[in-house]
Amino acid sequence: MRTVNEVSKLTGVSIRALQYYDKIGLLKPTKYTESGYRLYDDTALERLQQILLFRELEFPLKEIGEIISRPDFDKNQALEQQITLLTLKKERLERLIDFARGIKFTGVRTMDFLAFDTTKIDEYTQQAKAQWGKTAEYKEFEQKSQERSKEEERAVMEQFMQIFVEFGKIKDRAAEATEAQSLVKRLQEYIMHNFYTCSNEILAGLGQMYDAGGEFTANIDRVGGNGTAAFAAEAVRVYCNT
Repeated sequence: MRTVNEVSKLTGVSIRALQYYDKIGLLKPTKYTESGYRLYDDTALERLQQILLFRELEFPLKEIGEIISRPDFDKNQALEQQITLLTLKKERLERLIDFARGIKFTGVRTMDFLAFDTTKIDEYTQQAKAQWGKTAEYKEFEQKSQERSKEEERAVMEQFMQIFVEFGKIKDRAAEATEAQSLVKRLQEYIMHNFYTCSNEILAGLGQMYDAGGEFTANIDRVGGNGTAAFAAEAVRVYCNT
């Protein structure tokens, strides 16, 4: 058995996220100690691995819970998808490293941007989502995405990330502040209008993902500055609990 602190250190998932997973029934501890501390066995860790896989595929937590709880869920197939996705990401990183080394050692100014191409990763991710995404929210998201051109899709994502730029500007304030709560409302309305029906339950899950580490957290902190993802997540938590 491992404690919640040990699981957090082992997996990189924050203690707060693990506590939230327990609260929403996504990942229940194997048992609790008499003092109320969470304990996890290997079966629970295996479920956490599956959760992290679908987080890499950018699924909302609600959908992840539905997917991995299905009687026909194929663990081996999911693992194969994880291996493929990680391999594609590894190959892209190797291209970027070679690209950077070439500039460093030759000093040549090059306009070759192929090393930055994420087409294969994006295509594979979409294929995986198409296979596992069965919820009404995902179908709504897919339909709205198909109705937009690539330029429109890019503009939608840029405007979406601009909301986190605004979060970054006020991250030194309290999450309960009017400005922060107004931004959360704006975030929810933007998701509703451009992606899918975003209930408070879904929004709460998204907030946890923002601060759970990985690509979501990195992208938010990149546009808003370090700590923006944590601040946005806390503001979402306050909003959804009010």
